[in-house]
Amino acid sequence: MFARALFFALAVMSAAAGARAEPAGDYARVEVAPTKTSIYVGTVAMTMPTFVRRGNTYVAPYAARVFPFFFYSEKGSLTVDVTDAQLAGLAAGRPLDFTGHAVRSDGVERRVTGRATPHDPKSGTLKVRVYVSRRIDLVFNTTYRFEAEPTAAR
Repeated sequence: MFARALFFALAVMSAAAGARAEPAGDYARVEVAPTKTSIYVGTVAMTMPTFVRRGNTYVAPYAARVFPFFFYSEKGSLTVDVTDAQLAGLAAGRPLDFTGHAVRSDGVERRVTGRATPHDPKSGTLKVRVYVSRRIDLVFNTTYRFEAEPTAAR
């Protein structure tokens, strides 16, 4: 009985240590593929360079290009909140529901929600909803891939 309890405790401790260590390195950066969604008489194309993890938040600039209404296009910063425990679950193959917000270059804020569905521990699909107004939200479907933190040159 004691041996079984000891084995269980060691297994839980090693899993917890692995979950803490992984996000710091292997999950420090996320590449999100450019995406597009349809609007009534056009499209909105969204691009986001690499998201970088700072604490429990991923941060990246974004650009949304609206066609044919180019004057609605915008740029800004996008943040997504993801804890180490959520990352460990994602790496284990469990879908992750997340929240965040976008801040347009002129300071206007938008709420962001989404779901990441893993295909393997490092990549999967994303469904992101950006709330533009009370009545309008845009849904983007894309893919993601985690990258390890770059190492310093020797």
